[in-house]
Amino acid sequence: MYLEIVSPEATLFSGEVTSVTVPGINGEFQMLQNHAPIVSLLGEGDVKVQGNIEIHEDFQNKFTKGTNGETLLSIVSGTVEMKDNKVIVLAD
Repeated sequence: MYLEIVSPEATLFSGEVTSVTVPGINGEFQMLQNHAPIVSLLGEGDVKVQGNIEIHEDFQNKFTKGTNGETLLSIVSGTVEMKDNKVIVLAD
């Protein structure tokens, strides 16, 4: 599935991933290939991305590696939309 992470400053990441876990306002949830369409508000926490991803060097300082090999991006709030195997995270 395709993931785009957009902040007010720039598009931090765009590319193919295997899963995305986000901090929903009612708890963390994961999206995989062929997930049902969804729109949700996000709370404070980490966006966790699984897959062989490459972060542009300008934004590598915003991401960290998790203990399970996932790539993490800490956010304060935002929204997520999943539709037709495309996930868009608007992150603050």
